[in-house]
Amino acid sequence: MLRVALADAERMDLVPRNVAKAAKPPALGRTERRALTPEEAKTLLSVLTGDRLESLFVLALATGLRRAELLGLRWSDVDLPGRAFFVRQTLQRTDRGLEFVPPKTHRSSRPVPLSTLAVRALESQRVRQAKERLAAGEVWTDLGLVFASTIGTAMEPRNVNRRFEQLRAAAGLDWLHLHDLRHAFATFLLDQGEELRTVMELLGHSTIRMTADTYGHVLPERARQAASAIDRVLGEEGTA
Repeated sequence: MLRVALADAERMDLVPRNVAKAAKPPALGRTERRALTPEEAKTLLSVLTGDRLESLFVLALATGLRRAELLGLRWSDVDLPGRAFFVRQTLQRTDRGLEFVPPKTHRSSRPVPLSTLAVRALESQRVRQAKERLAAGEVWTDLGLVFASTIGTAMEPRNVNRRFEQLRAAAGLDWLHLHDLRHAFATFLLDQGEELRTVMELLGHSTIRMTADTYGHVLPERARQAASAIDRVLGEEGTA
């Protein structure tokens, strides 16, 4: 209100300048993001079963990839026998519409190892896409995308979000956003004792500080686990 009043006074030449323009708003504390629990993740996976975008959402949870990275993924980037794929392009909205562009940083352009869950999701997607390609016939546009529209073209990211919102509601997880699957992936790894640097590399973060700032809430529990580990190793000596 003060800022508005001073702006009106400045406009009417009642004050030489609006000093409120130079005032910085108070810094807001970081709001801790709610993390998906393993039980909630299993409920979501159950709801996803059979959906056309099932493999996309499973891969988001099992690899931590961003939506833009998943929608830019090509079959030529996938090495199923080697259980890995490579992030080489992303789908971004520009002034010219949807375009495929290289990842923003060297860290973002990275190999991603695949779990058994991720491999099965990709195998399932390959079968599903083969059926869609056959149904589309001559209309199919072959861009080599892993996750494409029913005619092979790039998917509209907003439609992906809308479908996820419908599925999360069916799972009773109305608070969950698609990007939260990436957060869950990292949190699950840290909870299982993975090193922060490993998680940083898998997420494609440019610095380990970015990873620590984002997932620092997991680290105190890791410290408590470390203390318990020392008790297990030195327990007998400590009680002597």
